[in-house]
Amino acid sequence: MAPRVLISDKLSPAAVAIFKARGVEVDVKPGLDKDELAKIIGDYDGLAIRSATKVTAKLLERARQLKVVGRAGIGVDNVDIPAATARGVIVMNTPFGNSITTAEHAIALMFALARQIPTADVSTQAGKWEKNRFMGVELTGKTLGVIGCGNIGSIAASRGIGLKMRVIAYDPFLSAERAAEIGVEKVELDDLLARADFITLHTPLTAQTKNILSAENLARTKKGVRIINCARGGLVDEAALRAALDSGQVAGAAFDVFVEEPATTNLLFGHPNFIATPHLGASTNEAQENVALQVAEQMSDYLIRGAITNAVNFPSITAEEAPKLKPFITLAERLGSFAGQLTQAPINKVTVTYEGAVADLKIKALTSAAIAGLLRPSLVDVNVVSAPTVASHRGIVVEEMTRAAEGDYESFITLTVATADQTRSIGGTVFHDGKPRILAIKGIKVDAEFTPSMIYVTNDDKPGFIGRFASVLGDAGVNIATFALGRDEPGGSAIALVSVDGDPPGAVLEKVGKLKGVRQATALRF
Repeated sequence: MAPRVLISDKLSPAAVAIFKARGVEVDVKPGLDKDELAKIIGDYDGLAIRSATKVTAKLLERARQLKVVGRAGIGVDNVDIPAATARGVIVMNTPFGNSITTAEHAIALMFALARQIPTADVSTQAGKWEKNRFMGVELTGKTLGVIGCGNIGSIAASRGIGLKMRVIAYDPFLSAERAAEIGVEKVELDDLLARADFITLHTPLTAQTKNILSAENLARTKKGVRIINCARGGLVDEAALRAALDSGQVAGAAFDVFVEEPATTNLLFGHPNFIATPHLGASTNEAQENVALQVAEQMSDYLIRGAITNAVNFPSITAEEAPKLKPFITLAERLGSFAGQLTQAPINKVTVTYEGAVADLKIKALTSAAIAGLLRPSLVDVNVVSAPTVASHRGIVVEEMTRAAEGDYESFITLTVATADQTRSIGGTVFHDGKPRILAIKGIKVDAEFTPSMIYVTNDDKPGFIGRFASVLGDAGVNIATFALGRDEPGGSAIALVSVDGDPPGAVLEKVGKLKGVRQATALRF
């Protein structure tokens, strides 16, 4: 019996043709309300959506035979991914289908800013002829600063180079080799702020990038800078930007995204040097066609052949392999997340070493999970399928090694991350209870279970440190769940890995970092 797919949002007719050509029955019913959708969802193997359909836990309970949800586009905020995963439903997206369109929109807004096109249009069509009012600036020879030089950012950079602009880029994950390949100068953020005539943002919204253009950083920009944001609302402090526009520190800004959307009101609206569009980054016929074609191909491949592409909640493995791989996938992802939360410098190379029985499993899936965990602290949208490609685009060399068990454990995974300045390794295994554990950090033996909130400290091995550390946490009301310690030798380097209840306040970490002998104090979240 042929699999059945429901398209519940507006998709290109070409997607329907692909489903049918691949042997998939398809029904097109856009505009269903949640109750109507819930009544019929149980009859389908696949659900193809855009942003309108909400795939909730309640809806998934009615989806008795649903195997895959395909999102035509990158964002999956309208899908309850944990609920889908728990029910064994693959969630796919199309992360690269909108890249060119979004980059082009950023360039269009840059032109609009440079020549004041929206305001000049309104003035002229109002019967005025204010030729002397609208004095623009040329783009040729100007410096374009790109914050976030991944897939979309690198396309925007190439367009800037084609316009004879000098392009500089800030991206912690951009290697020197990749920067040279795409023709940009890799710089630190402060350098970019000081030099750029135009700044375009192309980074996801994470804890590290939220308000990356804060009041403080806007004050560091070159006077008269123009700012374009087609990435995510929240990358720029909107109140601080309004003040910078009022003072003239920022000559103009153009936003396609806002902190609150739909943005029917905003404190930036009405400023004569501000341009707004209603989240149009992906709104071209070509982009809509691309994502529709891609989601139809991906869903068909999975339903007919079992192939998994661009899944956000599961690696590319078969149902038979899943039970053995799943706990090691969790281990690999968390080892990567551990290293990713500690690594700020550009990563040159990642080596994943598999010892013992785990080396006989499908290690490509495990490596993808490790790389996804490593990159996710800075790149929210990365997943186990796209991680290798994203790493490659950033010039990160990924190496896998397998060998017979050499220690006390049947299986052992070690993740080693190399930057220009240091090499960091972390290793662990899965115990018989199925729970992943950390057993080595930088060659120092420890024994800790991954928990939602942890504090990682490196320090000199001196008497009294543990007491002082625990006192700081206790005085701040931070409850310690578990405490794992390790050292390389008496009086040498030591590690403390502490599980705590809730996220420790930044002030507490600052106090820990000032304790005598402490080299690093970092909050980790899993």
